[in-house]
Amino acid sequence: MNNEQQIIAVARKTIATESEAIANLAALVDAEFAAAVDYIFNSQGRVIITGIGKSANIATKIVATLNSTGTPAIFMHAADAIHGDLGTILESDTVICISKSGNTPEIKVLVPLIKTRGNKLIAITANRDSFLGQKADYVLHAYVEKEACPNNLAPTTSTTAQLVIGDALAMALLDLRGFSSKDFARFHPGGSLGKKLYLRVSDLTSLNEKPQVHPDTDLKDVIVEISEKMLGVAAVIENDSIVGIITDGDLRRMLTKRDSLKGITAKDIMTKNPKKIDNDAMAVEAIKTMDTYGITQLLAEKNGTYMGVVHIHNLTKEGII
Repeated sequence: MNNEQQIIAVARKTIATESEAIANLAALVDAEFAAAVDYIFNSQGRVIITGIGKSANIATKIVATLNSTGTPAIFMHAADAIHGDLGTILESDTVICISKSGNTPEIKVLVPLIKTRGNKLIAITANRDSFLGQKADYVLHAYVEKEACPNNLAPTTSTTAQLVIGDALAMALLDLRGFSSKDFARFHPGGSLGKKLYLRVSDLTSLNEKPQVHPDTDLKDVIVEISEKMLGVAAVIENDSIVGIITDGDLRRMLTKRDSLKGITAKDIMTKNPKKIDNDAMAVEAIKTMDTYGITQLLAEKNGTYMGVVHIHNLTKEGII
């Protein structure tokens, strides 16, 4: 077996091992899991998640997922906790402790301190019979038969299982909260995901010039308007309403068909009944329309009045396509 074949074989075996372990987790989700989720849902405090080593890395990811889906959460490193960071935990907080073995020295020191404070303790562990498993109020069982590591040492399958249990916990809470796409947008206002959920056409048209001409506007003035506004298009407007559109492509096609440009006005070359979008529509609707008709600009209107142009470059700049 050459290097390439060996690499592919090891990678596939790793994925298969972890995939099988994740599939087996479904059977471990039980009434105790549901009770833990219900307790967090009905509590007035935050979720404090702690761990040591690779489990601490998984804890930070679960914290991020919970925070982004409506459950306030804070990461507390297990080693730091026993050296002053226990002050992070408030009376109403729920503590989740992540540990594969449930028997590490730091966990054995930390767990009694948490219990003494009276906080509910939830364990994510592969070993129900461990020190952590025995002391926890709820155990979320993240058992794995073996690590993907050929020496069965490096945390691989076990950390993947912890992460999946954390995702299951977060999604169960999301469902109980009725957390909607609008809620998601409020928690992700700066990212492309959030923008897809809250950005409107009006947010984009307001950034652009507003190219427009009258049906009787002379060709030269049409060209000047399109050039100066730098959007490759001009709306043909009569009584504040859109009656047509002229693109730079229309101009090029017109030049190839006509020998004389004398006397040509906007109405002679405009496309009637152009594709339009409501200025209050979501920006993602503009993307769908552009994609459907193979165009790069859309004229926006509100109550029949021309409001401006949304260009595909606006959507690209915002990172939503």
